[in-house]
Amino acid sequence: MTAQVGEVTAEPRGQRRFAWLWGPAFVAAIAYVDPGNVAANLTAGSRYGYLLVWVLVVANSVALIVQYLSAKLGLVTSQSLPQLIGDRLGRGGRIAFWVQAELVAVATDLAEVLGGAIALHILFGLPLLAGGVVVGAVSMLLLTVQSRRGQRPFEFVVMGLLLVIAVGFTAGLFVSGVSWPQAVGGLVPRFDGTESVLLAASMLGATVMPHAIYVHSALARDRHRSSPASLPRLLRATRWDVATSMLVAGAVNIAMLLLAAGSLQGGAATDSIEGAHAAIAGTLGPAVGVLFAIGLLASGLASTSVGSYAGAAITSGLLRVRIPLPVLRLITLVPALVVLALGVNPTWALVLSQVLLSFGIPFALVPLVWLTSRRTVMGGLANRPLLRVLAWAAVVLIVALNVALIILTASGTA
Repeated sequence: MTAQVGEVTAEPRGQRRFAWLWGPAFVAAIAYVDPGNVAANLTAGSRYGYLLVWVLVVANSVALIVQYLSAKLGLVTSQSLPQLIGDRLGRGGRIAFWVQAELVAVATDLAEVLGGAIALHILFGLPLLAGGVVVGAVSMLLLTVQSRRGQRPFEFVVMGLLLVIAVGFTAGLFVSGVSWPQAVGGLVPRFDGTESVLLAASMLGATVMPHAIYVHSALARDRHRSSPASLPRLLRATRWDVATSMLVAGAVNIAMLLLAAGSLQGGAATDSIEGAHAAIAGTLGPAVGVLFAIGLLASGLASTSVGSYAGAAITSGLLRVRIPLPVLRLITLVPALVVLALGVNPTWALVLSQVLLSFGIPFALVPLVWLTSRRTVMGGLANRPLLRVLAWAAVVLIVALNVALIILTASGTA
């Protein structure tokens, strides 16, 4: 590979700040604030007010466990999850697993390029296809930073985009009429009819993205070439890294729901990203609408870059070949551009991409929990009984919800 996935960065010396070890989890956290989450959160708030705040809290708790396990796997074994899966499969199995993982990567990129293209259309009136080309080109520039400068500068760029996303998606919260007592009341688990159950299932079931699981193990491995002596410190730093990044991502998602609950209840439809933007701009003012669109653009750019990084980790781990990142970027970008060129309804395309992602989640999640629970893989750092129980409970919950969503979508009732 002309530019390796995650060039090795030397571990910081003891005198450097503990927080210097942070970064990989913030890159993975981009998956939790990608364009696919926006409409769901705003729809939940506009339709049901504060009722489903607890769903996002549960989803974020599950994500925290999953992302920590992924990072821990990379640190302890010095291998990525795709590598470890590939080592346990024959040639045919590796190819079959790679095909499904790449289809998931294409589905992920479709949602992210669409989100960025819609943002450019909102901001500058660009046609969706032209916007998709721009998003693809800029994401290649971001990947060039990683290829030529190494992982740490890439992390800084992505963390900067995460800050823009946070500002763009939460700015409206400060001028909306949020009822904080009702928001606290939303922490109590409950539903209001069948539709609220389905919406909660989609919010929780679509939280954990397969590419975020794959890529976090590679990010942690590449950032810290750990030795047995350094592992305790790295794992402690990783716990803080994951907890902080998931707190940021969770806060952004909850802020979007609160914004909609406080200002958009009973207003314009927010089932599509364009509808969400129109509702926000119409209710809270054009300035807030522009900030939202900027946040959406940053989300699309960051998400599609991280998705390409994940695709490289998947390919090198399963096929044992290294392909230049720009080539992989084109492989996943072309289908998204074809969808835009054909004039497919963006909202329908986003729904389809989420269904494809649902198929891919068990293939990433089940091996992750299985591998991190085995002493033959993790030694004395294998998951302890409580963590093992929580992890398998998360697997059952997420897989069951995604299977239900696939069935409901196929039957046309979701």
